[in-house]
Amino acid sequence: MTDVLVQVRDLTKEFRTRRGVLRAVDDVSFDCRAGEVFGLLGPNGAGKTTTLRMLATILTPTSGSVTIAGFDTRKDPDRVRERIGFLATETGLYDRFTARETLRFFGRISGLSDAAIAKRAGEVFEMLQMTALADRRVSTFSTGEKQKLSLARSIIHDPAVLILDEPTFGLDIMAARSVEETVALFREQGRTILLSTHVMRLAEKLCDRVAILYRGRIHAFGTQKELAAVYGKEDLEDVFFEAVGREAMA
Repeated sequence: MTDVLVQVRDLTKEFRTRRGVLRAVDDVSFDCRAGEVFGLLGPNGAGKTTTLRMLATILTPTSGSVTIAGFDTRKDPDRVRERIGFLATETGLYDRFTARETLRFFGRISGLSDAAIAKRAGEVFEMLQMTALADRRVSTFSTGEKQKLSLARSIIHDPAVLILDEPTFGLDIMAARSVEETVALFREQGRTILLSTHVMRLAEKLCDRVAILYRGRIHAFGTQKELAAVYGKEDLEDVFFEAVGREAMA
């Protein structure tokens, strides 16, 4: 049986607003297996980022549970953080740092020794074909290069689970292709990758399984082949509209 590294059960997140309580994530459950790319697929505002931030221990769930590599995000958040890499839509990079200094900074945050960081940074730069960028300042990087450095930063501590929030957001076609190739490389390495996207083509290309999220709830779940069998549609965009039905038109 394939190992399950991420277990999400009945996950709910509510925010209090001036208009009352907003339920951004509503009773969401799914599993992610070792060595697969799992996609949360839905439009902006569907609850994807809120879900991923709860998995990354940035937000605390209102109810429900998340277990990553055997550790509960509420009870053992530090253990969870040791085992995940998180890529947010904001790169969070420092322009005055070089790429090498960036990895050193985040490696130290992860508790690595300078010697371990130097060794691992060399491996990551070579892996992602970034050696020529290692000693350039981030201020000189293109948008695509910054995104690639953000991916490098997310794996400096060699995590088993990667959580990627809209990894190709705002990128041109060349930069997006580079990020797609990097995600495929991570899967080949046996990492579990959970990514959110509103780009149907990206999900079709990279994801082994997807959950269609809309207005905080999962409306469909499975491989593309399984979804096609259920909804009679091969295209994920068509599956999406079939799955959310009238709610998308309301």
